[in-house]
Amino acid sequence: MGLFDSILGRSKPKQANLDALFAVPAAAISLQAGAGLRPTGLGAVCYRPAGGAAFAQAEQEILELLRGAADAPEVRLEHDEFGFTWLVVDDDPEDVEGLVTDLHAVNTTLETHGFGPGLLCSLLPFTDGAGRTVGLLYLYKQGTFYPFAPSPQGGKQRDTLLEITLRDLLAGELPVEAERSRWLAVWGAPGL
Repeated sequence: MGLFDSILGRSKPKQANLDALFAVPAAAISLQAGAGLRPTGLGAVCYRPAGGAAFAQAEQEILELLRGAADAPEVRLEHDEFGFTWLVVDDDPEDVEGLVTDLHAVNTTLETHGFGPGLLCSLLPFTDGAGRTVGLLYLYKQGTFYPFAPSPQGGKQRDTLLEITLRDLLAGELPVEAERSRWLAVWGAPGL
């Protein structure tokens, strides 16, 4: 950042570190050992779709890339009530590395085609033996992770104590978002 940017109050946004996604398989082991949470095999990238042929072509390229492999996962698009698109990848729960690679490819392709500003987050749901589901989210614009734990009582309530416990458990594994105000509630997200 230059002197004039500093004087005028301009700042550069933090760049996403998509390679941080590759730390998720190790974090998944910690989640399983420390909290009894196992990967569901589902993962999703949330983004605001852009209009035009270039965006449609980039989205089609992603779908062809993911569906083109010999052991291709199930891939689908879901749209939420807030106008965001979730590109959902459903794969083998034991292959967290493969799932993370697919999510990385989605993020990278959108970023490479100039649609990085529309990326919101990546989500990997985990579940325990009692059926409780927790999401591990990567905030694209912050380059950090946070846990999202819907309350088992239902409704739009969060299990804040579990979220803080998981934050502390993951602190050595992942860059965890320090500002809790950025821990978005992703009600109705795929897999949650």
